[in-house]
Amino acid sequence: MREIYKPFVASDDPDRDIRCQDALQFAFRDLVAASVEAGWSEDEALEAIITLADDSLGRIGANDDAKTLLDVLRRMA
Repeated sequence: MREIYKPFVASDDPDRDIRCQDALQFAFRDLVAASVEAGWSEDEALEAIITLADDSLGRIGANDDAKTLLDVLRRMA
């Protein structure tokens, strides 16, 4: 797996998401290639990666919602 380089722009830079994509693109290609080499089709690998990414985003959102609810409940106590 190739090295993923560190961010070189500020966290509020409007192009930070694009810089992150640039940093991940070669490792992503390696991951897909390794999946195909292991016997999965490229479509299967890509669908799995999309599902895993979506699930991760859902967990982040759920955690944020839970933190907000806990903050409200703590203030009420």
